[in-house]
Amino acid sequence: MQISISFQINLHIKRIQVKKKMGSESEVKLPIIDFSTENLESNVEEWESVKSKVHKALVEYGCFEAVFDKVPFHFRKAIFLEVDELFNLPLETKKRAVSSKPYRGYVGPIHLYESIGIDDADVHEKVETLINILWPQGKPSFSKNLQLLSEKVARLDEMIRKMCLESLGVEKYLDEHMNSTYYLARLIKYKAPQTDEPEVAISEHTDKNILTILCQNQIDGLEIQTKSGEWIKFKPSTSNSFVVVTGDTFYAWTNGRVHTPIHRVMMTGNERRLTIGLFTVPKPGFIIKAPDELVTEEHPLLFKPFVQSEFMKFLLSSENTKNALKVYCGV
Repeated sequence: MQISISFQINLHIKRIQVKKKMGSESEVKLPIIDFSTENLESNVEEWESVKSKVHKALVEYGCFEAVFDKVPFHFRKAIFLEVDELFNLPLETKKRAVSSKPYRGYVGPIHLYESIGIDDADVHEKVETLINILWPQGKPSFSKNLQLLSEKVARLDEMIRKMCLESLGVEKYLDEHMNSTYYLARLIKYKAPQTDEPEVAISEHTDKNILTILCQNQIDGLEIQTKSGEWIKFKPSTSNSFVVVTGDTFYAWTNGRVHTPIHRVMMTGNERRLTIGLFTVPKPGFIIKAPDELVTEEHPLLFKPFVQSEFMKFLLSSENTKNALKVYCGV
């Protein structure tokens, strides 16, 4: 009887420990920041509040969930139907979208992954040119919707970067910083693996650009690693959610003041995942250099000035992509 009672007590303790562990894991999630306030920039009190949350999130996580109601759910649903239609085109048709630049044009299929990248996605003529390559008869609704989505999300990007520069005390560089970038949209499809065991669709990596804003359909799979090594399985809290992720180039420009998170996509089940990502990219030839104000005794310079497009060429030719930026131009 004594052994039985002792066994039951130990079993009970183990159950509590497991529950606590499961509870602590479930508590690890991305910060959620609401950008839905009307005329946010002119509302000083709200702007300062949101700015503080953005700065904290980018320093601690390098990413966060942005609630942004300027892209309503019915619009997102309509554009994802067209993205699905695009990826259902014959492979030979998709391969018409070619580009000499990395991550532009059609890429794939690579295991579960394929994508199409479009430069200057907030410019209607640029979007229409690529869409017309895939649909010679024209697809005006898709061109218009994708350009409009990019334009709306670009506005979110501008607010986030402005908040970040203000928080770091380098807002005097804002115009130069904004004028040095453009937007790359990438439409991404992750094929269903047809298995209950998680399968890698995109392996662990950091983004190489300045800022990434991701919009997904209703299928999850994105996982983000914290500084302590834990993996957060991202699940949107609302239908108006986007994921904001900092890239290596912004990490370099801020001289390491923001974090760049490792992330991946893991797929299970029988449903494909669709994502539209808007990537903020430095213009060709622009030199990435940390402002003098961000280089101090406490924060010595981490990277020599570099051109992002040249870094990308190095990355594609290098066998070792781990800590690639440090290898390429680290001090």
